[in-house]
Amino acid sequence: MSGVVVTAALHDWLDGGPEPDRAARKAAVKESLAELARRAPGHSVEVRVPPFGAVQCIDGPRHTRGTPPNVVETDPRTWIALALGRTSWPDAVAGGSLRVSGSRAAEVAALLPVSGSRSDPPPRN
Repeated sequence: MSGVVVTAALHDWLDGGPEPDRAARKAAVKESLAELARRAPGHSVEVRVPPFGAVQCIDGPRHTRGTPPNVVETDPRTWIALALGRTSWPDAVAGGSLRVSGSRAAEVAALLPVSGSRSDPPPRN
């Protein structure tokens, strides 16, 4: 991820290995969400990855009260896999680990992955 130190432990976790410590998971989620918001500034879609973070992104109408109409929500493991390009948007939706609501929420898919840091290990076959 651009500017994110992606450790081997995160990649191992995505391959079924042990869960990395909370600090590593939190940093990867927060930094990848920040990169998403940097790439697509705006307030039309809210991307939530509890318990570590949420951002608003994609240019358009600003939402200010109640539940936003366009929401993407997932767990940290799924988000990191999406951010690194290790899983696809359709697979995450079909598997039930990615919940998408609203007409603009799926626009986030076109912004993924947000990987590309020099510290990213090469893709595994």
